[in-house]
Formats: sequence, C-alpha cells, structure tokens
Amino acid sequence: MLYASAEDWRAATRKRVLFFGMSGLGKTHVSNMLREAGGWFHYSIDYRIGTRYMGEYIADNAKAEAMKVPFLRDLLLSDSIYIGSNISFHNLTPVSAYLGKPGDPARGGLPMAEYRRRQEQFRMAEIHALLDTEYFIERAERLYGYPHFVCDTGGSICEWVDPENPQDPVLKELHRHTLMIWIKGDAAHTEELIRRFDKAPKPMAYQPEFLTRVWDEYLRRNKVKEDEVDPDDFIRWTYAQALAHRQPRYEAMARNWGVTVTADEVAQVRNPADFDDLVARALERRALDKDG
Repeated sequence: MLYASAEDWRAATRKRVLFFGMSGLGKTHVSNMLREAGGWFHYSIDYRIGTRYMGEYIADNAKAEAMKVPFLRDLLLSDSIYIGSNISFHNLTPVSAYLGKPGDPARGGLPMAEYRRRQEQFRMAEIHALLDTEYFIERAERLYGYPHFVCDTGGSICEWVDPENPQDPVLKELHRHTLMIWIKGDAAHTEELIRRFDKAPKPMAYQPEFLTRVWDEYLRRNKVKEDEVDPDDFIRWTYAQALAHRQPRYEAMARNWGVTVTADEVAQVRNPADFDDLVARALERRALDKDG
C-alpha cells in the first residue's frame, strides 16, 4: 500500500490516488474538484483513450460516414474539409458513439462481429491508458509542478483485470504508483443508475465472456436474429446485469489492492481538506479490518 496508515497519508507531500467504480457515483466530480482547487493533476482515462488511443478510429469512422454523402465525399477527397472529434473532459460522447450498440442496422445497430472488434479496440486502449499512469504522474510534476495526482478511471476497468491474481500486470502497476479507491454504491444508487440509463442508454464496454453470455441469452429469450435486435433494448436489458457482474470484481479490487469509500461519503466532499479526511478514514477502516 502506497500509504500504510492514515498518518502516512496526512503527512505525504505527494498524494497519488486512483478512483474506480461504476460511472455516476462521483469519480469525475471529486477529480474535478481537486483539480480546480489547485495542486492536483487530473488524469482522465476516458479522455486519454479518446485522444491518444482511439482518436484515429473515431475520426475514420466519421469520415467513412461522410464518404457516403457525395457532397461531403468530394470535399474530403479534395482536402477541403476536416473531420475530427471534439472530445473533452466534459464531452466523451465521441468514444461511446464509436463503440456503438449491436443489432438492427436500420435502428442504428452494428453487426456483432464489428461490435466485438470495437470492444476489443477499447479493451486494448483502456489497458494502455491505465499503464500510462506512471508516465503522467512523472509528467505532471516535472512539467507542471503538480505535487498531487488523481487518476479518474472508467467503469470498465474491472473487466480487464483479475483482482484475485497478485501478479495481475495492470493492477500491480497501478498499486505501485497510486492508492486505489473504490467508490461503492448501495442498492438505492444502483436503482438510480438503472433509472438514468433507461432514460438515455449509452454504449458500454464488456468483458468478452460476459458479452457472449448476455447476447446469446437475449437472442434466445426474444427469439430474434442478430440483425433483428433493437440496439437500445439490448443495452437496457444488459445494464443491470453488467452492474451485478462488476460489483464483486470491484469489491475484490478494493479488498486486495486498495480501500473503499461510499458514494454517500463522496457526495459530502467539498474541498481537499474533506477529501484528506475521507481517505484517512478509509485507511483507518482498512487497518481495523485487517486487525479484526
């Protein structure tokens, strides 16, 4: 553990943390607060994915769509227009739009083979972005003079790691450089996430084995072929199962590699002093659990 105790944490002149957990529970909110308060460098994994590792995929996909329109095709071929994604910390839509949803092309769906290809691209991109954490810690201090560092991960981090393996290459690297903090939601938070997702379903990244299981079950239950699937209905149906699938994986990550705070606790954080207190309490709880 990077900080052996609450006292070590409070005394540290360089604080380095990584948040993980389901999207919508406060990871980005607290990261933004720390950055805006000063002294903290905010490393967004989703932003890194969209700019460094999937930027060309996203732009090329938009260009491919534009090439279907004769007017835009001529302008592209003559280098008269430029197409790129306007991704930012506050607008990660280009990444989710590229991931897409499987199902009926007439309803915006992708063939499953193409959907799986993009999922694999995202998996590799997220792993690379996570392994860039050490570089950004060093860069943040060397280039900008930031003593503190917060890594804001996407909800799918748990899909690509084995939290029970002490030699997992991604977790071992992250644990070496950061205090990993799970933001844990309760049943009420889960219901609210499902409600929000149902109103505006967004593409997600899934572990390949999980995706195969839920896709096959959906086709069987609804007696439909791949190109007959309603894309939004499928990802709505899958979302609650994805939450249940991820929960024990997050829990194992926290148990073996980090500490746990609750979403309710995070919601009370207003400034860096509150955050220091929150992490100190989490370290104290972990010490008590270990002793118990």
